[in-house]
Amino acid sequence: MSSTIPQPVVAQLTRAAIFLVVTIKPEPECDRVVRALCSDLAALLRAVGFRNIEGRLSCVMGFGSDAWDRLFEMPRPKELHPFREIHGRHHAVATPGDILFHIRSTRMDLCFELATQIMARLSGAVSTADEVHGFNYFDDRDLIGFVDGTENPVEQAAIDATIIDEEDAAFAGGSYVIVQKYLHDLKRWNELPVEMQEKIIGRTKLADIELDDAVKPTSAHNALTTIVENGKQLEIVRDNMPFGDVGKGEFGTYFIGYARSPHRIEQMLVNMFVGRPPGNYDRLLDYSRAVTGTLFFVPSATFLENVATGEAAPSAADPTPNERKIDDASEPQMPSPDGSLGIGSLKGEAGHE
Repeated sequence: MSSTIPQPVVAQLTRAAIFLVVTIKPEPECDRVVRALCSDLAALLRAVGFRNIEGRLSCVMGFGSDAWDRLFEMPRPKELHPFREIHGRHHAVATPGDILFHIRSTRMDLCFELATQIMARLSGAVSTADEVHGFNYFDDRDLIGFVDGTENPVEQAAIDATIIDEEDAAFAGGSYVIVQKYLHDLKRWNELPVEMQEKIIGRTKLADIELDDAVKPTSAHNALTTIVENGKQLEIVRDNMPFGDVGKGEFGTYFIGYARSPHRIEQMLVNMFVGRPPGNYDRLLDYSRAVTGTLFFVPSATFLENVATGEAAPSAADPTPNERKIDDASEPQMPSPDGSLGIGSLKGEAGHE
């Protein structure tokens, strides 16, 4: 049994989340501050989460391509690269981001406290590129009125979809994540007849039942985001959340997708923005605009705890996960899966698409 523990990319879905993207300032001493947080994140999470165990506080920490080269020794995760912009009928933009913190809990106050503590530790070393406070909206709906995430894999299927294994053994236990912030033109969307909205999404609005292929357009959102290769559907885990600022008239969905290969999500986005075939694009994009886009690698929790605060971090020269066995003296002291940097479980709860 491997001693490598993944971060909680498949933790139970929650009613609150903070998506925090930061960039590292150029001064060399900023690298040391970031590396120190890597090794201390689990303890910081325990300290905040212990205030309310039932709050299921968790945090995923991911790194952009440039930040990885700056902070850690070679080699790199095999598929880590900057987010690739997509130009089709609509534009999937690429925006700056060195580190992602995906903080989740049943309570926003726990999310807020952990984010506050993280930024206090990083004070002076980073700048905030984007911060979004997400919330659960009624019965897991997004602000356009549809249930979000019905087709998320659960339990072992979620782990298989997201956690790297032998394909990149030096980074086994890791994952990739892509985030995008979408802003909705709700006025125009709500002017559409429900039947037309349903054909754009590919599901019924009230009952959340997938439309029959005989009536569902090939440009439907759920048709274009289904990826099949060699006869097998390639799944991802989404934990999208609504957000908004009523006073500014801002209403949106924060897309966050985890996968063991970024190719899966990138192909979905190409299908949406360019079309399958080209020109047959996702009509939802006529009403929802992507304003951010960043790709991160999520190393294992074991990797984070072993990050040195000096000039180097764990590398592939260290024993691989399959070469290290669990024992009482060497196993990192991780919290429980209900609020930890260890593997969580969706436990059959509905996901977010």
